[in-house]
Amino acid sequence: MFEKLELTRMAQALAAHSGARMGVIARNVAHADTPGYKAQDLPAFAEVFSATDGQMRATRPGHLTAASSAAALVPERAPGRESPNGNSVSLEGEMVKSVEARQSHEMALAIYRATSDVVRASLGRAR
Repeated sequence: MFEKLELTRMAQALAAHSGARMGVIARNVAHADTPGYKAQDLPAFAEVFSATDGQMRATRPGHLTAASSAAALVPERAPGRESPNGNSVSLEGEMVKSVEARQSHEMALAIYRATSDVVRASLGRAR
């Protein structure tokens, strides 16, 4: 039932994008001292969502459905200055990106909860 509501589908896509972005950020932080490692990031959610015409994209094979033909989110090289060893990870920048991803995820969950409450109220069920 919820997957038919555009707002919940968008919130679900935002939560999935935020989770995938946190994974990329964690990988960047793990490689902060690796010589030659280039920081990565995912495209902005608005770009990803508009490119898929509102259809959610799978983040791994079998994520949404086994027959999903959606492409996986592919990290791209993030802009930034390189240190003398060729590493472009900025821990401060990664902290800022992680806060943005967390806020996006929390917003998606809040939207989903609010939508759920509206549906429950329309059915005459209390929390």
